[in-house]
Amino acid sequence: MMPAAMLWLSAISSFAGLGREQHEDAAHVGAAARGDGAGLAALYDRHARAVYSLALRVVADEADAEEVVQEVFDQAWRQASRYDPSRGTVAAWLMTMTRTRAIDRLRARQARPDQASLASDRDWSDLPAASADPADVLDAERDVTRVRQALQQLPLMQRVAIELAYFEGLTQSQIAARLEEPLGTVKTRIRVGLLKLRDVLSGTTSGGTA
Repeated sequence: MMPAAMLWLSAISSFAGLGREQHEDAAHVGAAARGDGAGLAALYDRHARAVYSLALRVVADEADAEEVVQEVFDQAWRQASRYDPSRGTVAAWLMTMTRTRAIDRLRARQARPDQASLASDRDWSDLPAASADPADVLDAERDVTRVRQALQQLPLMQRVAIELAYFEGLTQSQIAARLEEPLGTVKTRIRVGLLKLRDVLSGTTSGGTA
C-alpha cells in the first residue's frame, strides 16, 4: 500500500494540474453523476486516504475524521453532476469539500461538545472504512507530520504555491493571479517544489531552486 504521505503528494500533484489521474477522475465523476456507484467507489479507492489525512489534520479526532470522509463522498455522490472541470481538478474538488466539512464539524463540536454526530443518510457498508486499522491511524498521523516537515524544507515561494494548490484547491492560473506572478513562474515553482517534496518524502535529494 502506498504510504499516506505519498498519497498526499499525489493529491498535490493533481491540484497543480500535473497528475495523470484527472482524466480518469473526471470520467468517474461523470459515471457517479449518471447514478453509477462504481464511479464513486473508484474515487473513494483513489482519494479516501488523502481525504482522511486532511480531515484528521483539521479535526484532530479519528472518529470525526472518518465521519468527514463519509460526508465528503456522500456529497460527491449527490453533487457529481455539478462538478466543473474548468474550476479545478477532481482532487481539488474533493479536498475543498473535505476542508469545508472538517471545519464545520470542528466548529460544531466546539459549540456543542455533548451533541452526538448525526449519522449519514448513505449506506456505507459497501465501502471500507478509511481507517479501520489503528495502525493506519498512526501512519496517517505520522505522515501528516512528515508532509509538514517536508514542506518546511522548500523555498518559501515554492511552499506557498504548493500550499495554495493543496489547502485551497487553486489551479495554477488562480495561484498566479493570487500571487500576481507570471503563470510560467508559478508552474515552474510548483513543478520543482513537487520534485523536491517527492525526494524528501522518499529519502533522496534534488537540487534546483525557483
